[in-house]
Amino acid sequence: MRVVTSGIGLRAGHVLSIMKEQMPEMQMVGFYDPQPTHLDMIGTDTPRFDDIQTMLDETKPDLFFVGSPNVFHLDHIKLGLEAGVQMFTEKPVVTTVEDTFALAELLAKHGTDRVMVGLVLRYSQHMVDLRKSLADGTLGQITSLEANEHIAPYHGAFFMRDWRRRTDYSGGFMLEKCCHDLDIYNMVTGSRPNRIASFGGRRSFLPENAPASNSENDIFHIKKSVWESVPDAFHSDGDIIDWQTAILSYESGASLAFHTNLNVPDEHRRFCVMGKPLTQTPGRHMASEIAEAPAVFAAACVADHSAQITALGMAECHAIYTIARGSSDAAANVLSYEFMRELGKPMTSLPPSIFSVGKGVDVAGTAAVLVSQSGASEDLVRSAKG
Repeated sequence: MRVVTSGIGLRAGHVLSIMKEQMPEMQMVGFYDPQPTHLDMIGTDTPRFDDIQTMLDETKPDLFFVGSPNVFHLDHIKLGLEAGVQMFTEKPVVTTVEDTFALAELLAKHGTDRVMVGLVLRYSQHMVDLRKSLADGTLGQITSLEANEHIAPYHGAFFMRDWRRRTDYSGGFMLEKCCHDLDIYNMVTGSRPNRIASFGGRRSFLPENAPASNSENDIFHIKKSVWESVPDAFHSDGDIIDWQTAILSYESGASLAFHTNLNVPDEHRRFCVMGKPLTQTPGRHMASEIAEAPAVFAAACVADHSAQITALGMAECHAIYTIARGSSDAAANVLSYEFMRELGKPMTSLPPSIFSVGKGVDVAGTAAVLVSQSGASEDLVRSAKG
């Protein structure tokens, strides 16, 4: 696969280097960037181009990675669409209302299937699990959400020194950094906001709060910036906020309380989703499992388990023990009748207390079957080991 990129900053370099690891057949055949900060991440031998149009014309890529600063995304996406190439664009896609409508016109003309957007939080494991819980009704109907994104001082200072400090370049902090979060909450509620109250400002990164010592000042320069950067986060020309609080009401009836701050010691992204059951019938989950049991048991009875029995060596053992507690022990007792009938081996219950409070018994040459509804309890495992 032939890939080109516009922009080779840290984010583009990181994503493209991972792609190269996962797809050895991938070739970087060109880049456009007046200041290629992290070219080493994709290979310093990658051909450089002075403009995107020439790069697309000469390389005929399979994928065009749009990793340039946000303000340039629309122009670069337009070139890619007109060239008929598949694209992956970093978020946010565009920075203004006007550019949003211009992009909509381009997509209406060229189609939407050739533009992928880097809202990567959608594909993290906890979001995959959350979508599953939403799909299977575990959360029921979503009633409200509480969320925040807290940024540590070193990271907040990066925003205030980097090109992202300027709304005309980035689209603003909420769009640049929190678009992941807002995208997820639209997904969770299955709708869009219809009422919003939001206020924020700048209280931390101000001249009067500038560090007084070199050691403190070093904290605010941990994360490096290159293009259009300034040296001082507290005296910069940035116009983005360093805190924001918002409450949102969604078309679905759900609500969200969201907060972000760029000067917080415990950097994290946190959210809590509250739902209500689609039905209030007590014990509905247990009833559902009980209803499934006869069919599952019947299928197990007629299935051929000889291969598994041979693999486990149960045919060679001279006795079988079941190890379980309480209701699991009662179920194991029923199971033992079937084992004895099928295998012709004696089978009986071995109480876990023989091992937990006693000295145990010799289980050499026997097989053990553990039955637990709650998981592999330590005393059960100890009993099975003998």
